[in-house]
Amino acid sequence: MNKERKRTLTIKTPEGIAFSLHLAGPVTRFLAWLIDLASIFVISLTARIAAGFLGVISPDIASAAVILAYFIISIGYGIAMEWYWRGQTIGKRLLRLRVMDEQGLRLQFNQVVIRNLLRFVDSLPAFYMVGGLACLVSPRVQRLGDLAANTIVVWNGAVSEPDLDQLLTGKYNSFRNYPHLEARLRHHISVREAGIVLQALLRRDELDPSARLELFKEIAMHFKRAVKFPQEATDGISDEQYVRNVADVLFRSEFPGR
Repeated sequence: MNKERKRTLTIKTPEGIAFSLHLAGPVTRFLAWLIDLASIFVISLTARIAAGFLGVISPDIASAAVILAYFIISIGYGIAMEWYWRGQTIGKRLLRLRVMDEQGLRLQFNQVVIRNLLRFVDSLPAFYMVGGLACLVSPRVQRLGDLAANTIVVWNGAVSEPDLDQLLTGKYNSFRNYPHLEARLRHHISVREAGIVLQALLRRDELDPSARLELFKEIAMHFKRAVKFPQEATDGISDEQYVRNVADVLFRSEFPGR
């Protein structure tokens, strides 16, 4: 498994900031699929027990309901979980995997649908043999569903946490006066977007002054479009301080000065 974790994909921003993503290997993905398969079995068993009550009316109706329920659950499980959990299922979450757009962009619903509909092809002839072979020969460890949907699966390994108190200390965070907007910000921001904020702050000293100003201007504009704070909360603060405030909201549940 350690060997799999060394396969990385590097995405660079126009400002020269590079983000390395650890690609999940076929073995780890297969284990996640086994967990998901067990989850589908449990859900399907529950549905079968519920459909059994239809046998009182008609055994044929009960059998048709069981078949239909299994089809909907087997297809809908991956679509629903990966969409609402932002690229994760139960198996992926337990093994710290996540589906992402291959360019690092936000995962779209049509991508989730395409990759899950093609699971049937990837699973042929048995135990994901087609999908496993595709992962082995693909430079980005993609099965056929990933290739069609332009997605990758990454492994989020345990990393040493940065010293947030040292990184974010300095000025009072005016965003803290608006808890409902803080909650909205946390809800709308993806894991990848939060990671970009943190990486930008951690690596700001590596940038030229002009590139640093441009980078934080772009990041600040992105979050201003996502959630609009009142003017009194943003007046007089630089773009970099705006991004610091966002990071403080996203990464720290406790804060000084309140």
